[in-house]
Amino acid sequence: MRGDAFDPGCPTRLLLDRIGDKWSVLVVLALTGGPRRFTELRRLIGGVTPKVLTQTLRTMERDGLLTREVFAEVPPRVEYALTPMGLSLHGPIQAITDWAEENVEDVLSARARHDELPA
Repeated sequence: MRGDAFDPGCPTRLLLDRIGDKWSVLVVLALTGGPRRFTELRRLIGGVTPKVLTQTLRTMERDGLLTREVFAEVPPRVEYALTPMGLSLHGPIQAITDWAEENVEDVLSARARHDELPA
């Protein structure tokens, strides 16, 4: 079954919201190299609060994009890893990231020109 993203009632929009969220995008990029602990993710991503990162990880786990593995150690160790479905997002997200990195100067210049225009 294929959805219609232009239909307000289509569940496809839920997925677009998930993969369009900046924290989810950064989590996918951070986990592409393999499993990471919460503190590693937070340090690597930067600027995300523990609460928001926790919410993002829980939602991504619920959506089947990542797994959370708890190791029976003292203190307990928890690692997050992408599922095959989560890993399949890497290509599209990397393409958008590459585009952003290649075009950031042009976008910033366009913003500056626009902001200089009389109101």
